Amino acid sequence: MRNIVFIALCAIAMASSAQVVTLDSCRHMALRNNKEIQQASMGIEKASYQRKEAAAAYLPQFDLTAGYIYNSRKVSLIKEDQLLPTKSFNPQTGQYDFNLLIDPSTGYPIQVDGQYVPTTVALLPKSGMTYNIHNLMGGALTVTQPIYMGGKITAMNQITDLAEQLAREMRESKVEDVIYNVDAAYWQVVSLCAKQKLARSYVNLVQSLDNDVKAMVNEGLATRSNQLAVDVKLNEANVDMTKVDNGVTLSRMLLSQLCGLPVNVFMTLADEGRDELNLSLAPSNFNLDEVYDKRHDVRSLELATKIYDQQVKVARSEMMPKLAAVAALHATNPNSYNGFENRFGAAFSVGATLRVPLWHWGGLSNKVKAAQVDARVKRLELEDAKEKIALQISQAAFSYQESYKTYEATKANLAQADENLRIANIAFKEGMGTLDEVLGAQTAWLKANSEKIDAEINVQMCYEYLNKVMGTMSY
Repeated sequence: MRNIVFIALCAIAMASSAQVVTLDSCRHMALRNNKEIQQASMGIEKASYQRKEAAAAYLPQFDLTAGYIYNSRKVSLIKEDQLLPTKSFNPQTGQYDFNLLIDPSTGYPIQVDGQYVPTTVALLPKSGMTYNIHNLMGGALTVTQPIYMGGKITAMNQITDLAEQLAREMRESKVEDVIYNVDAAYWQVVSLCAKQKLARSYVNLVQSLDNDVKAMVNEGLATRSNQLAVDVKLNEANVDMTKVDNGVTLSRMLLSQLCGLPVNVFMTLADEGRDELNLSLAPSNFNLDEVYDKRHDVRSLELATKIYDQQVKVARSEMMPKLAAVAALHATNPNSYNGFENRFGAAFSVGATLRVPLWHWGGLSNKVKAAQVDARVKRLELEDAKEKIALQISQAAFSYQESYKTYEATKANLAQADENLRIANIAFKEGMGTLDEVLGAQTAWLKANSEKIDAEINVQMCYEYLNKVMGTMSY
């Protein structure tokens, strides 16, 4: 649905100069096409995945491990056949005695080279203790359930949740910046279009005077010097009009680029033909606490402060015991549970692991202290930002009030310039005024109109900026 709306807006913008594009349309196109906003949206998506990743740490983890090894030789537990002495039960003592060769004369076991001589032995052949391990295979399916990780899992879940909120606030900050830049470009086009209209009116005004002076020169009522003075003014007016025309073209290109459209797309703006703009009145007072709640950058710093507080908990968790339950199903081939026969043998085991940090020469405690310093630094950044915002709002409010007063003054100056030009023209035509007075009146009229246009646009931009710094931009 959004794509359909966007395509429709682009079609409206590129159809023809007769189509009118509003400020809201320009904002919408800019928000749809701005690459920084798209990157910020991807940042939100990434933060969402990281939050889900952290939540998965609460759940048991299943892992499958498998391996294969080829050995070039068999393994033997003994190097040669072994003869093991045997025992027989002695009814007199009720114990088992070794079967040893007894000297009949002494009744004691015979020793040869310091060793007793057994009468019977059990043969343990080397071949019976040799195993084929040419192809060794094994695998294990393990399940690990964290029980207590020193608070690290909880802290990481808090961090990722806050990070997702932070990504959203950063995106909103980008949105406000884009909207403010689009508004500035939009009103710049409106301002230059008004000055373009003014320049054409001024050229026509000077051209009319030039025609009158030429007629007076032909009748001998004016000198050639008078005509040259008017010609110079007319040339200057044409040059100024060319500059304004170029400025309008460039400003339209900038607006198209900000809207994500080709720079050669011509857009007729809804406000560019108005003689008077609908200026809104800004609030005269404000509550700083409410401003802080609305400002995305302040909320971002508050979230960042909370993230650093959780980082302290993560660092502290390294000093805490860690307990986890472990279960595993493992199998090997050769079967180590049944004489290393060449088939798989499986077994199941359950247990628990406990890790208790004892002594790390202050490394872990210093890590916690470093995290605490980072958290304090972030709090200071938040306090400093709030102080600067309070000053920023005061300056923006003062600039708005000053711009509005200037606008009111320019309207009064324009009325006086209109009257002065009218009187100068009448006096000149009746022969009671000089050409210099008419040219001066025309120049003053042009200046008054230009200042009125600048003041009107400045009021609009100061109003937009005040709303931006107060966090009350509507979009």
